[in-house]
Amino acid sequence: MRAIVITKPGGPEVLEWREVPDPRPERGEVVIDVTASAVNRADVIQRLGFYDPPPGASPYPGLECSGVISEVGPDVVGFEVGDRVCALLGGGGYAERVAVPWQQVMPAPEGLSLTEAAGLPETVCTVWSNVFMTARLRRGETLLAHGGASGIGTTAIQLAKAFGSRVAVTVGSQEKAERCLELGADEAINYRTEDFAEKVQADVILDIMGAKYLPGNIRALKTGGRLVVIGLQGGTKGELDLHALTRKRAAVHGTTLRSRPTDEKGVIVRGVVDNVWPLVSAGAIKPVVYAVVPMAEAARAHEMLDSGEHVGKILLLARPEP
Repeated sequence: MRAIVITKPGGPEVLEWREVPDPRPERGEVVIDVTASAVNRADVIQRLGFYDPPPGASPYPGLECSGVISEVGPDVVGFEVGDRVCALLGGGGYAERVAVPWQQVMPAPEGLSLTEAAGLPETVCTVWSNVFMTARLRRGETLLAHGGASGIGTTAIQLAKAFGSRVAVTVGSQEKAERCLELGADEAINYRTEDFAEKVQADVILDIMGAKYLPGNIRALKTGGRLVVIGLQGGTKGELDLHALTRKRAAVHGTTLRSRPTDEKGVIVRGVVDNVWPLVSAGAIKPVVYAVVPMAEAARAHEMLDSGEHVGKILLLARPEP
């Protein structure tokens, strides 16, 4: 098969479409003939040399995919050859085939093409696990999602609104603000010109920035609020005002998805299938697709992500729809 290989740490130009060995299913795994994958910020960090795949995962980038199951290993439950699926991966989505534990595989949602389905697993599992399982966002509460125009942000807007919450987001331009409002956000705050902590008080904050936004996030939390840090684009070390945190009886959670054990990922995946897939099939949740790029041109897709101009997901097409 062919896969995108990171030849050395560096810019998008280090991504090359090469012949590599085919995967074989281990116990509890299926092999998916990949239709499409998607570009995530974690792929960029891996390309730069700062985010190695977890032990046992494919060395190729790509944290999600869609496609058709072509092989089934021993002890797989609920999946057969020929099933149309999408999957949450530890790596390997930028390839024509990938092996994945069956617990991380989901039936492709009804009403979507396989190409569209490739843009769901990583973002939906991230939002579901952090906003709803960890922070327990409730109907009527306010969610503040940083990076509202990203794949995570556009998913968070739709999911939180579908479950009856108010949503505020931060964005970097008026165009992105308008797009987020179209998706259902109640408020879009331009972080370049406005202080989000002065504009909104939130019950739950989903943060991709880390240290840079820590003081503002604490100020923006309501009493009893929950801050969930899932990204560190703004640094890893910051100052936490414990007096403000305790006065508000607030909580700070730091989480990651990629390195979790398979069983934990399986719990998240089953929660998504049970609670989110019906909304996708009904049209209440949809992947926001900015561009579809041939997988062999992954470097061009990374350039798009690096530019910061995209809204939603950039997809990589490995083969035509079956």
